[in-house]
Amino acid sequence: MDKFPSTIQFTGLNTPIRAEASVRDLVVEGEIPPEIQGAFFRAVPDPAHLPMFEDDIALNADGMIARFLFGDGHVDYDIRYVETARYLAEKKARKALFGKYRNPFTDDPSVEGVDRTVSNTTPIWHAGRLFMTKEDGRAYEVNPHTLETIGSWDYHGALKSQTMTAHARIDPETGEMFFFGYEADGLCSKEISYCIADKDGNLVSEQWFEAPYVSAMHDFVITEKYAIFPLFPTTADLDRIKAGGPHWAHQQDLESWVAVMPRYGKVEDIRWFKGRKGVSCFHLVNAFDDGDKIHMELCLSDTNAFPFMREAGGIHCDQSEIGGGLIRWTLDMSRNDDSIAEIPLGPPGDMPRLRDKDQGRPYESAWYLSMNPEGGPPLPGGPVGVAFNALLRIEPATGRLDMMPLGFGMGLNEPVHIPARDPDHEGWLMCVVDRQVDDNLFESELWIIDAGNVSQGAVAKVLLPIPMKAQVHGWWVPADQLAQARAGK
Repeated sequence: MDKFPSTIQFTGLNTPIRAEASVRDLVVEGEIPPEIQGAFFRAVPDPAHLPMFEDDIALNADGMIARFLFGDGHVDYDIRYVETARYLAEKKARKALFGKYRNPFTDDPSVEGVDRTVSNTTPIWHAGRLFMTKEDGRAYEVNPHTLETIGSWDYHGALKSQTMTAHARIDPETGEMFFFGYEADGLCSKEISYCIADKDGNLVSEQWFEAPYVSAMHDFVITEKYAIFPLFPTTADLDRIKAGGPHWAHQQDLESWVAVMPRYGKVEDIRWFKGRKGVSCFHLVNAFDDGDKIHMELCLSDTNAFPFMREAGGIHCDQSEIGGGLIRWTLDMSRNDDSIAEIPLGPPGDMPRLRDKDQGRPYESAWYLSMNPEGGPPLPGGPVGVAFNALLRIEPATGRLDMMPLGFGMGLNEPVHIPARDPDHEGWLMCVVDRQVDDNLFESELWIIDAGNVSQGAVAKVLLPIPMKAQVHGWWVPADQLAQARAGK
């Protein structure tokens, strides 16, 4: 292959940039709230080399860690590749050696046994350490000050699972981090690990249990009493993978499941609840206890949101036809059945954001991305092939919904939330906004938005002089925590 494929996975906002860069003192329009001091880290998939296969996907690209550093009204920007074992092997060879997405049977024989993860999904900050994660492997630790890669992270040998989720949950009161890994002991394994790291970053618990099938289990939630593991019917099959086929295929006729266990209990205490057939969810807003009931909010769709996963399962529909919405599932732990009650809360969307202090607790408001019905055709690119063009603020208890709509030719990346000093203020949201200026040419800005008044739009904009590639997820680290980094220790 002498050029990148002309597919949606490598054009639009997914156009490879492949450049490490540093820019100091970015230009700011408006005034940055003085309490915004710290770093916004972004996970950006960007292939360092031409792919081995024409039908490669954006999620298979090498991970880059990007950082906007805020201090005293100044903003600096840096982006570096995460130097995973995979990245370093291909850097040395000056070409791609790893084949199809999560399929080691399509790799060059020279990299057999080399860690395949690209660490391109979520930056996670816990106990003074910055990790770059992707759910097909263990995390890589990164120095938050230099963005240099320190190495694969296994809790000093304590972690037995071969995988770690890109969606850990951190309890705001205890400081503990809860996480899991699926395919925990190898390709197409039904084993799931459930782990707890204490506030100091020590792994204090790791338990394993078996799932009904191998599911693309991207996210989970905690409450004050429970850990909750949703499984949706996008499944893996070892024979299909060995034949060079896709890792994931969505099965529309297969049930979804939810596993619930006491947060500090034993996996033997898990209860299974049965959900609707064929539905799919990659991200959950939150969950909380209500007496004997558990409420959990999901960005649910009637089928899988990723075209390549749908099509592998024989499902062919337009992206606008996947349906669904923001949905509340309620599980009644006092009942002796496996049913799930369901009510709608808001329109379809994804990439939800919750205040850190509300994790696992009842909450008043949250935010997620959706589509502006008057915004025109969406920008091409991003993980599912199209970009969102509206930011929603929702109050689940009242049903109130506020929108920040974007105009024609604009798109939003997932926001992060930054708390305000004033306890009566909802804080700030920060996200990259892209605008199409010509055919396959885009400009980007970093917007700062009043979280309680999203319809007002940006209160400040940071102008970006270099191209931005669509991110997956991000994380905000306050300056006081950043100063206590324990990188490499």
